[in-house]
Amino acid sequence: MADPPRSHGRKQARQVLHPRALMSDDEVLAGVWQARIITLFPQAFPGILGLSLTGKALADGLWQLHAHDLRDFGIGKHRNVDDTPAGGGAGMVLRADVVGPAIEAAQAHARGRWPLIYLSPRGRPFDQTMARDLARGNGMTLLCGRFEGVDERVLEHYDVQEVSLGDFVMTGGEIAAAAMIDAAVRLLPGVLGNAQSTVEESHTSGLLEHPQYTRPAVWQDAPIPDVLMSGNHAEIAKWRRAQSEALTQERRPDLWRRRPSDEA
Repeated sequence: MADPPRSHGRKQARQVLHPRALMSDDEVLAGVWQARIITLFPQAFPGILGLSLTGKALADGLWQLHAHDLRDFGIGKHRNVDDTPAGGGAGMVLRADVVGPAIEAAQAHARGRWPLIYLSPRGRPFDQTMARDLARGNGMTLLCGRFEGVDERVLEHYDVQEVSLGDFVMTGGEIAAAAMIDAAVRLLPGVLGNAQSTVEESHTSGLLEHPQYTRPAVWQDAPIPDVLMSGNHAEIAKWRRAQSEALTQERRPDLWRRRPSDEA
């Protein structure tokens, strides 16, 4: 009897010292959401993305991850990728004639809705709405900067979107890239065991998530709130909504001000 057809390719999931075994530079699974990363440190991936639910989904072929080594596109015998800033100043800038060919190599695999994103502290703030939009597409390519950044001409020529994780500066874009990928991948069909988990969580409704509790019923003299043990689902829903609203008002007044007018 012939084996039934499979919609996704499966990679073997096992504990190994080399997590890049979950990644393939050549294999592309048809119709599968992909993340392509342009980086000077391809060995940083999959990293945390190769563990837990995202790692299992990666092994199961629900999504794919490809790292493009920027050093492969370097200039000269030493494969230089950067040079001093025009006009002077501290640090180094990634060269346009290095980053450009790397982008073209990565984007040769792009199809459908597939944004090209540069992780940058001056970019648009990343949020849950953007994560959902990325998950609905076919994939994305992430450019990880280093040093003083990337030659501006590359960003203009390829119409690169700049995205920021927040108002702070990191040594490179790799950690930010992993965070963005995780936020998008967990929204892909089949990645989370319970799809309802993505509905009742912070930012999905414009509010922060309510507090969560589990056993034991009493810990350090602190009990679980009575309403959660009552079995009255209407009252539980009302309590959770009130908690979400109170937390949002207290901790994120900016979100509270932006909530839909019919909820104001």
